[in-house]
Amino acid sequence: MQRRHFATSTLAAAVLATTSQAWAQATATVGQAAPNFSAKDVNGKTVSLADFKGKTVVLEWVNPGCPYVRKHYQGGNMQGTQQEAIGKNAVWLAINSTGTDHPDYLKPADLAKWMKDQKAPATHTLMDEDGKIGKAYGARTTPHMYIIDGKGMLVYAGGIDSIPTASASDIPKATNYIKTSLSEMASGRAVSNNVTRAYGCSVKYKS
Repeated sequence: MQRRHFATSTLAAAVLATTSQAWAQATATVGQAAPNFSAKDVNGKTVSLADFKGKTVVLEWVNPGCPYVRKHYQGGNMQGTQQEAIGKNAVWLAINSTGTDHPDYLKPADLAKWMKDQKAPATHTLMDEDGKIGKAYGARTTPHMYIIDGKGMLVYAGGIDSIPTASASDIPKATNYIKTSLSEMASGRAVSNNVTRAYGCSVKYKS
């Protein structure tokens, strides 16, 4: 049975309410096969989910213009989580679904520079300007996190952690759902808290 963590933040609840319809229409469902996709990374290389068959894959929706994203990068939490995942032989795909018509949009080279400046060890940073990947997964916030196991099954969807604020000071007090889930998987256990509430800025899909 999927267990849900209900965030108490009014702001997070408002974000979720405004995007509940898009989430309801998502095709990605925990416990089912993850939708395949292909996209170019910030270096112009085409990357497909199918390329990583047999590996655990973490998806992270990112937008450098979002204060919630900056919380986790400026505080080092996202990079630390990426490093721990990669250390467990997982693949980390950061995905930017910001539309080209939004002020937050960054060209591939600019997004690549931002990730480099953050010293982010993500395996690839993918461009999803048309929003097809984001909508297939029902990604509604930045960050929004997903974990896919080696069999291609979606085993986690939700937030990076349990405290839905934009303050980096809350990071040490929060439960990091990605680290916890990956540790459970490494021990051969099922993810115990496999659906949680994502929080952050709304994904800036193309109008």
